Amino acid sequence: MQTGRQKISRAFTYLVLSLWALTTIYPFVWVILNSFRQKGLIMSDSFSLPLGEAFTWDNYRTAWQRSDFKNAYLNSFLISGTVTICVVVIAGLAAYGLVRYRFRGRGFLYSLIMAGMMFPVFSTIIPVFRMEAVMGIAGTGNRWLSLLAVILPQIAGNLCFAIVILMGFIQSVPIELEESAYLDGCSVFQIYFHIIIPAAKSSFATVAIFAFLWSYNDLFTQSFFLRYPQERAITGLLNEISSQAGVNYGLMAASVVLVVIPVLVVYVCLQKHIIKGLTAGAVKG
Repeated sequence: MQTGRQKISRAFTYLVLSLWALTTIYPFVWVILNSFRQKGLIMSDSFSLPLGEAFTWDNYRTAWQRSDFKNAYLNSFLISGTVTICVVVIAGLAAYGLVRYRFRGRGFLYSLIMAGMMFPVFSTIIPVFRMEAVMGIAGTGNRWLSLLAVILPQIAGNLCFAIVILMGFIQSVPIELEESAYLDGCSVFQIYFHIIIPAAKSSFATVAIFAFLWSYNDLFTQSFFLRYPQERAITGLLNEISSQAGVNYGLMAASVVLVVIPVLVVYVCLQKHIIKGLTAGAVKG
């Protein structure tokens, strides 16, 4: 039975969380509503439902026809998909090796991984750009090389976080399962793919979600390496629309919704893994 004080505390907690949720959700709801509103009515009446004559699809038609969303979506999914796959594969193997094996320099390597999480991307972007320019990847005007120039630093930027998350969960997997499989004749890779990955699928899903979202929303890195129209990703396209649309808030609202839709689909489909994966990864830090 809960006491009166506990009930008041819980009610207060729910009230604070509800207010926080409203402040987070309302701006996006406002953008969706105004993306269907006649552009001339947004300034005079932007808080009501767009019903009757106020409702229109013109903002979406204009956004789709005026901007190359198809090519931008393709570039974004190529970048984010490649980054996600590489981060999950590399971070998983690295985390397993750091957790299960003892070797010289292991502590120093782990310290470097932790230190890598402390440096913001803008502190390394100039040397990264110069390095890739010397390698003949950045600034070539070739679409595929430019996409690769974005993919490589995004993989590096996501690895430290991914390794730390996966290390925490792999430590919680009973080592007796691996010992039994080893005695049955399984190799290290068989143990990893048939025991570790199925047991840690929630943490792998969490890493994949965050890697995809960070890559998809990364305007800063893309603005350095993707400078031509055929290379532009979805966040760069939205930045261009915002600078050109001026006071056409309906067009900008529709563009924002078109950019956010893939993120919402990915998050809604995989959201159950996020809290579960992060909580499991924090059992043994």
